[in-house]
Order: sequence, then C-alpha cells, then structure tokens
Amino acid sequence: MTDQHSLQGDIRRVSYYNEETGFCVLQVHVAGWRDPVTLVGKTTAVQAGEQFQAKGRWIVDARYGRQFRADELQTFAPTTAEGMQRYLASGAIRGIGPKLAERMVALYGEKLLDILNQHPDLLLHVRGIGPKKLADIKEAWEQTRHVRRIMLFLYEHGVSTARAFRIYRRYGDQAIEKIRENPYRLADDIWGIGFKTADQLAQRLGIDPHSIQRAEAATLHILQQAAHNGHCALPRPILIQQVEQLTEIPESVIETALEGLLEQQRLIQDRLDDEVTLWLPRLHRAEWTIAHEIHRLQQTPQHPLKGIRVERALPWVQERLGITLADQQIEAVRQAVTQKVLVVTGGPGVGKTTIVRSIVEIFSAKGKTCVLAAPTGRAAKRLEETTGRPAKTIHRLLEFSPQDGGFRRGPEHPLQGDLFVLDETSMLDVSLAASFLRAVPAHACLVLVGDVDQLPSVGPGSVLADLIASQTVPVVRLTTIFRQSQQSRIVTAAHAINAGHEPPLEHPDAGLSDFYFIAADEPDQIADLIRELVTHRIPRRFGFDPRRDIQVLVPMNRSRLGAHQLNRELQTAINPQAEQTGIERFGWRFAVGDRVIQLENNYNRHVFNGDQGVIVELNRIDQVLTVDYEDRAVDYEFQALDELALAYALTVHKSQGSEYPCVVLPLHTQHYMLLQRNLLYTAVTRGKKLVVIVGSRNALRLAIRRAHSRRRYSALRDRLQRH
Repeated sequence: MTDQHSLQGDIRRVSYYNEETGFCVLQVHVAGWRDPVTLVGKTTAVQAGEQFQAKGRWIVDARYGRQFRADELQTFAPTTAEGMQRYLASGAIRGIGPKLAERMVALYGEKLLDILNQHPDLLLHVRGIGPKKLADIKEAWEQTRHVRRIMLFLYEHGVSTARAFRIYRRYGDQAIEKIRENPYRLADDIWGIGFKTADQLAQRLGIDPHSIQRAEAATLHILQQAAHNGHCALPRPILIQQVEQLTEIPESVIETALEGLLEQQRLIQDRLDDEVTLWLPRLHRAEWTIAHEIHRLQQTPQHPLKGIRVERALPWVQERLGITLADQQIEAVRQAVTQKVLVVTGGPGVGKTTIVRSIVEIFSAKGKTCVLAAPTGRAAKRLEETTGRPAKTIHRLLEFSPQDGGFRRGPEHPLQGDLFVLDETSMLDVSLAASFLRAVPAHACLVLVGDVDQLPSVGPGSVLADLIASQTVPVVRLTTIFRQSQQSRIVTAAHAINAGHEPPLEHPDAGLSDFYFIAADEPDQIADLIRELVTHRIPRRFGFDPRRDIQVLVPMNRSRLGAHQLNRELQTAINPQAEQTGIERFGWRFAVGDRVIQLENNYNRHVFNGDQGVIVELNRIDQVLTVDYEDRAVDYEFQALDELALAYALTVHKSQGSEYPCVVLPLHTQHYMLLQRNLLYTAVTRGKKLVVIVGSRNALRLAIRRAHSRRRYSALRDRLQRH
C-alpha cells in the first residue's frame, strides 16, 4: 500500500480547495475504473473538468476511507467536450454558467478550447453571447490564463498562490518579469503579501541573503510593521537590531543599506527625545503637516463669529434646544465661538453630543456653513443621527480620486465651510489627520471631539493625545456624568474602569439591567456561553436580533476566544445555511446573510477599513458577491474576497468609532498580551443598550490594573510645541 503509483484522469468535483496552501480534495475519474476516486494533494489551481496527473500512494483514512494521497499533482486544460463543459459549468470563467457552457460545447465540441484561445469572436454564434458578453468572456479568459501562469510561477518557488489575482491586477501580463527583477516589490505593492513571503521567493530566485537589496527591503518592512503597530518611527539602534534579528545580515551591511535609503530619500533621519530616529517619509511629512496646519488655523485671527455676544448666545441656544448646559459644557461652547481650534474630550454620558448640537446651532443661526465628519461610516452616521445634521466620512469629504491616488480637496481646492466638527478624533492617525487639516480653509473654526482614554488609532500616531499633551490648543475635558446617564450601568461601569476601579459586577435587583458580568474560567465554557447568549438568551430576554443588533468584541484575532474561531462558530449558529450555500475563499466561508467587515481601504469601491455590511447576493456565474453597507451596495469579484472577513466577532480595535445595541465581550487570561484598561474601556463604551462580559475575574482585574499603554514613537507633540 505504500508503493509509489501514478494516476491520471479527469476531475469530476472539487470537494475542497485552499488558496493559501494549495491543498485540495478531489473526486476524479480514472479510465477503466467504475467508481470515482478520492484524490488528496496540493496544486496551484484546480477546477472540475480539468485533467490531472498524479504520483503518490494509496492510503486508508480512518474517517474517509480509501484515498489516493498525491506527492505530485498537476492539472491541465480539458481536451474532451465533456471535460470542457464540466470545466466551464464549474464557474472557472466568470460569466459562463452551466446553461451557456452547454450551448458553447454543443456548437463547437472539442474545438472550443482552441476557439477560446485563438478565435474567440466565433463565440458570437452561440445563442446568448452578444458583443458585451463576448468582451466579458474574452477578458475573463485572458485573466484566467495570466493568473494561472503567475500561480504556477509562485507555486514552483514555494510561495502561496492566493494573491495571484492581485499580482496580475497590479502588474498585468508583465508580472513574472517584474517579480524576477525585484521580488521584494511584492511586499510593498500587494496587500496581503509580507516581507517573509517576498523574501522566501527572493531566496528561491537566487538573491544573496546578505545583499544590500535584502537589507533595504527588510528595513522598510520593519518600519512598515512599526507603523501597523502605531509607531511613526523607530530609534536607529532598535531598527538595526530588528533587521539583524529578522535577516541575520551583518550590522555593517545594514548600516550601508540605511545610508543608501537615506540618500535615496526613502528614509528620513531625525531626532526624538535625543535619540537618532528613522522615519518613513510619508509619516515624517504628516507630523510636520499637522503641526503646520494647526498653527495656520490659529494664526488666522478672523473668527467666523467675530463680534458675537457670548453672554447672549449661551442662554439663547439653551432655550432654542430646550436644554440646560452644565458649567463644563458652557465653557466648551464659549471656547468654540471664540477660538479657532478647540479639543473637546470626555467619556460616555458627559454631554459631548449636546455641546456639538449647541455649537452647530449657534453657527447656523449666524448664517455660517457647518461641516460634520468622522473617520468611519458608522461614526458619521451616528453623528448625523444625534445632531440631525448631515455628516460624512473624512474620505468622502476629501473626495478621494482613484485616478491620481490622492484627495481632490487640499490647499489648492479647500473644503467649503465656516465650522468643521470632527467626531471620534481618537481614531485619527497622522496621515488622515494631515490630509484633513490641509483641506480646512484658514478662516474656519475647527472643533475636534473625542475620548482620549479610548484606544489610540489603529494607524500610526496618537493625534488626539498629542494635541492635548502639547498644550498648544484649548482643551475642554468633560467629567460630569449627567443624571440620565448615571442611571446606565454601562456608563458608570465605563467610568469606574477608566478610573482604575472594578465596576459593580452583581446585579442589585430582579429587573433588567444594561450591564452584566458572567463568571466563567475555561475557554470552551466561555465560547459555549457566548454562543448561547447571542443565539438564545439575549434575543429571548431583550429582543435583540443576533444578525443586526448583537456584536461580539474580542481582544485579539488568534486563540480559542479570538475573532477567527468565534466567527466560524457564530456563523454556524446564526447563519447555518452558509455551510451548503456559501463559497470558500481565503480561509472564510461567505454566504448570503453573513455579516462582514472590510479589511483595507479600497478607494475604487469607496469602502474603507472597518466598514461593516451584510452579504445580500452571491452570483456564482458572474463570480460576484454583493455587500449591503446600509447606504449602498458594493460588488466584489470572488478573487478579491481577501478584502473581507466575517464580522460576527470583531477585535475591539476594529470596533472603534462604532456603537452597537448590544456588545458581548469574552475576557480570559489567554488574552494576556492585550489586556489593557483602555481596551476594556473602549469595548464597554461600544455598547449602547446592553453590555455582557463573559470571563474570569482575574482577566477583568488584570485589564483594569494595566493602565499604561505601550509607548508610540511619535514626535507630533514636540512638533506642535516647536512650530
């Protein structure tokens, strides 16, 4: 049974295929065999109808029975009419479904492959194919050929083929030549490919492991990773040490590479707290831009409401809105109508929204144009709902242009408005903040609103914290919790956590509360409780819909209680038909009804990192999946689904700027590395009507106790003070 055998035939069904690893389970037909054979192996790409050749051995799997385990597996284009029909009907070519495949094969038979390759215009004779359909088929066929060529090239060099479609989209039919010329460009140009993958390919292509080229690529990779972790720069000794650890390249070579990158201006050297520090140019430029633009706004003396009588405006706006402002709120409104730049910060229930409404009402009454914005779609929508005024995301406000890769709005084409209110400012990284500030006209007033005690931005920098710490702009910190908010255990728990105290965990009476802690110590027990809470207990007791209203938030992606594992379990529980009706792509199964989240900014589709939606259509023939983002529907080609992930469970970082009717939060010591006070505080403040923490008291106490977040290397505070 262990002897090497050869097997060849045609593929009848693809039971499983993993784009990342190439692992597949196939049902194949072998000439002379009556029954289908299960074949297991690895290959670049595979479709039903293709032919195959395999070398391997027969095994008897304890669960699945007799199989052929291939050590070598190759697939080829089908040569028979039957194989061609099965191949096209399987969805191999976008736009061709089973019925059209049948008509194409009926007309051309075994010649169809040659016609697709050499004379595709003859397909116009097939019923159902007109000029537009023909153009789509020709494009899809050419794309398939080039992508498979790239996949084969990557596969032969031991690299995952999952990003071949992206590579083709970026480099076109010159992809392989460009990769051979500089494989490290993949890490810079292709989302989802990191330095390690590019480096593996470079080694296979014979690039010297101690070369300057490799040292430069590793240096840029380390700085990019640092940016993903919130840093704008790294001290030179730390950068050299990390490059050395990653590559084992001698320090002298790394130093030479650094000098070359500095000479090419691909790095910037500066000082931070008396340390020699290295920066990616775009982040160095962004910090200086923020400092310059804040200074520009403050140095333009003309306030849009110059001459306003504040002592009249304050009672007028309270009467107009039917409210009574507290002392801190009055001070915030006073500053906004007299200062050019103002920061308003505070936790939940302290009246930030009331301040925004009051400021906007006063400006509007004076005939001034008010512009409201937030970093994410959900945050902008919430701002719109609470103020009754239109609000946009920053990206939409600045009008990103995919053609030239930048924003249309800027110094030469500034935004129009007299008052700019930017909410959820804690989410701003230095790049987005710089782009926004460059577009604000000099005469305008700017009010930045946010909670500085939340997690800092996912991107590099700590813009809100640095603005406050610089003491260069007026800041109003709100601390008074209003009576209606005092009745919310969510609000009181959040403020207790932020102050370093354990919130009351016992529910005092028999009525319903909005904050619960359920003690559980074992990860499997916690996961079972979460599934039960989301699917039965919370909907039954509170009426929340598991698909729309309940959001599970977790500290991290990996682990038994990480977002990846919980998403799979919650998908099975909430959307069980996904197993039969969904498609498998990039490690996820996607089906109609699934909640998903966008993982990167895609300016062509106008969807951005953190946007959440629901899958409403899955078209296997056109190979398009449609996501409803509440305000619009967005189409994704199947090959581009690495931009999406399931969103039944999200990391707390991904939830920033969003609010949910109900939040369920698992806490366990296996989350040890990320258990921080600001993470717990951020998670609790995402819940609007109900928060349920499930986990161990030890993990809860540990998170509350660990108040000091890791330092972010950023010089923004210093630049603001020096400008």
